[in-house]
Amino acid sequence: MLSYQHIYHAGNLADVQKHALLCAMLGYMTQKEKPLTYLETHAGRGLYQLDAPEAVKTGEAAAGIDLIEAQGLLPADHPYVQALARVRSVHGARAYPGSPLLAAECLRPQDKMYLAELHPQEYAGLDYVMSAFGAHVVRQDGFAMAQAVTPPEPRRGMVLIDPSYEVKADYDTIPRVIAQLHRKWNVGVIALWYPILTSGAHLPMLAALEAQELPKVLRHEVRFPPARDGHRMVGSGLFVVNTPYGTQEEAARLSTVFSAL
Repeated sequence: MLSYQHIYHAGNLADVQKHALLCAMLGYMTQKEKPLTYLETHAGRGLYQLDAPEAVKTGEAAAGIDLIEAQGLLPADHPYVQALARVRSVHGARAYPGSPLLAAECLRPQDKMYLAELHPQEYAGLDYVMSAFGAHVVRQDGFAMAQAVTPPEPRRGMVLIDPSYEVKADYDTIPRVIAQLHRKWNVGVIALWYPILTSGAHLPMLAALEAQELPKVLRHEVRFPPARDGHRMVGSGLFVVNTPYGTQEEAARLSTVFSAL
């Protein structure tokens, strides 16, 4: 359960989809002056170096964010592109921010962050990187953290649920967790990332979520070639509850980007 380290996959095409939509949603939500709360259940270490041996070994960043940028497929004024530039100006040209750091770059001083990570080394890195932003960082089960914090104060906000799915029970657990979070925090934006696998393991989870008839749902999926021979992930998806205004249009633009690859 504690073996997953995202450095091997940082900056891949799944990250591009997830992070572009995350930054777009937070970009819209921070247009209003009212403060908000951001929660993340499986935060990782927060910052990666794409020239690290682990990242170079898989080549996933080269086929992901590097390819997207080389082909100029995202506009310079996109919140994701701008956040990437700010992180690189501090941490170097091959730095890649995970979702907690991207979220921090999109948020404002009046906003709050709660981040959970169980892996001991990943947690240590996360705590170090995010301490500068005043984030509440805990080494705790992310689902438990989200249940404990919601409804947060401020009540405006969102939670990103982004497990590695190495724990196969997550597929069964997540619909129940999202139902509970929505009941406690009916105004919260709930964003779930999931892999699209050749096995179809994600499909019963999505069916269970859609059966709940949650409000303002967006289900956005992109497909891409497997990272290597035998790799089972052939796409990624984001399931969003209480989808912020404009996200549907951003998702459509992102689909066009992926179709150009």
